[in-house]
Amino acid sequence: QVQVVESGGGLVQAGGSLRLSCAASGSIFGFRSMGWYRASPGKQRELVAGFRRSGSIDYADSVKGRFTISRDSAKNTVYLQMNSLKPEDTAVYYCYADNPGNMYWGQGTQVTVSS
Repeated sequence: QVQVVESGGGLVQAGGSLRLSCAASGSIFGFRSMGWYRASPGKQRELVAGFRRSGSIDYADSVKGRFTISRDSAKNTVYLQMNSLKPEDTAVYYCYADNPGNMYWGQGTQVTVSS
């Protein structure tokens, strides 16, 4: 059974930093791509950062230069280092892991940035 587990959310002041972690397990095929989406009331869910199957990385324009995604492929784990956080970064952050034919999601972790 595939599991995707996030950790690291919380409350931080504007300008602060947080690091999210996500570990995926349970697939004998591994995971071709992993990354992060976020969702907040009144906004469409958006891709924050993610590794493509090719290994290249996508970032939302709104986080470029502030957020960095990294991974430990051997552990099927991805990290999202978030610096210079802004109130508009407040959202539930969801990790996803993709293996052949299926997309799996974590339960989400709340990130709240106070002004």
